[in-house]
Amino acid sequence: MSDDKSLDATMSGFAARAEGEGALDTSGAAGLAYFGRFGVDEAMLRAAFDRALAHGADWAELYFEHNVSHHLGLEDGAVNRAYASVTLGVGVRVVKGDQQGYAYTEELTRDAVTQAAATAALVANGPSRDAPQAFAVQTLPSRYRMRLPFGDVGVAEKMPILSRINELAFAATPELVKVQVGFADSSGVVLVVESTGRMSFDRQPMARLSVSCTAERGGRRESAGANLAGREGFEFFSDARVGKVTDEAVQRTMFLFDATVAPAGTMPVVLAAGSAGILLHEAIGHGMEADFNRKGTSVYSDKLNQRIAPDDITIVDDGTIEAQRGAINVDDEGVVAQRTVLVENGILRTYMHDRISALHYGVEPTGNGRRESFRHAPLPRMRSTYMEAGSRDPEEIVRSVKRGIYAESFTNGQVMIGAGDFTFYIKTGYLIEDGKKTRPIKDTNIIGNGPDVLTKTDMVGNDFAFDDGGWTCGKDGQSVPVSLGMPTVRVSEITVGGVNES
Repeated sequence: MSDDKSLDATMSGFAARAEGEGALDTSGAAGLAYFGRFGVDEAMLRAAFDRALAHGADWAELYFEHNVSHHLGLEDGAVNRAYASVTLGVGVRVVKGDQQGYAYTEELTRDAVTQAAATAALVANGPSRDAPQAFAVQTLPSRYRMRLPFGDVGVAEKMPILSRINELAFAATPELVKVQVGFADSSGVVLVVESTGRMSFDRQPMARLSVSCTAERGGRRESAGANLAGREGFEFFSDARVGKVTDEAVQRTMFLFDATVAPAGTMPVVLAAGSAGILLHEAIGHGMEADFNRKGTSVYSDKLNQRIAPDDITIVDDGTIEAQRGAINVDDEGVVAQRTVLVENGILRTYMHDRISALHYGVEPTGNGRRESFRHAPLPRMRSTYMEAGSRDPEEIVRSVKRGIYAESFTNGQVMIGAGDFTFYIKTGYLIEDGKKTRPIKDTNIIGNGPDVLTKTDMVGNDFAFDDGGWTCGKDGQSVPVSLGMPTVRVSEITVGGVNES
């Protein structure tokens, strides 16, 4: 890519050819038209529901999915990885009480789909129900409008982005010895058809960019990285985002040369705004998913409408934030996504529900029924989970700590979901001494319990931020894209598994 032409200028040409296309059609009629190219029609839907409801099911659904994704990788200055993947099929779910039968097929023929429906129907045992004879279209919001759909962009138009990142990173410091860049895009299309006759059709884009750097100083090597993701089209890969992700990867790598492991002990921990939301997600958020509570395995299963945190803490799971990686127009059960307040001023108000758990608790589903693909049944899952901003100045929070640590970015960790016990590694941060951030720290383990940390969160900053990284949540063998965030907060004490100081 030439130096005198920015990525934004390059994309403006693509935007011109897409101008006037407007919002993509996400009506149910468009959904049938889209999947009609693969042989899906109303006659197939009725035949499938005839079989799915033949043994007295409470309800059933068909989940059609088509997803095309592309991946490019750069290493040693050259694009050395490129591949595409295609997913196409339908999952059939039949529900009786809190039991569900599930089957799927990659063959979208009438015989294959009705056979999958017959298999799923074996969960039920009773008189048959009538299949829907007409189908009603559900109008959906538009939370990820694409200016430049990925289907209109070829590999040749993507490669300059990887080359530009490689150039920017090596120009930042002569100590860099390796740069790896990953580019990924996907265009997902889903059609959810319910046994009530309601249809929901959604086009779901995803963009992700990752950069990993290795630097060498005095014979010692350090590596770190950064990534960004969101539900946008090709316009996601702007000059600003390319510069941001490259700068973060380089800075995190160079930071490590001056950092050491923190001292061990129990001490106050200040969690930085943004990426510290991973701790909230893993150690607290999972415990508020309704299936764990319905089964009595979560510490929160008997805590509804009780105080579980100080009154300045409000925790939200939200599917409505435009272009966020965790945003959804509709969940994978056909429920329109919404903003769900889990904890309101310290009081646990609700859980994250799919249809089965909502029926169990006698409430409306919250739009949290999500699945990895048509091969999986949905589960209550997070979307964008975050703690709302408080009233404290972040600098005031740091000044309040006599001796502790400031956790800035995190790497891998482990959590026992039911109890909320966790261990996480702080990739980068600082020691706090006499109210000031002093010595850089890295690779420091923190050990604790999520519900306990929540009760000990005694200062909440006014600087809420989302982390825009490509977070992926795993549960029961399924992975789904999520977002997370939080303001700066102080936890009065967490066990730090660092090094003992003499």
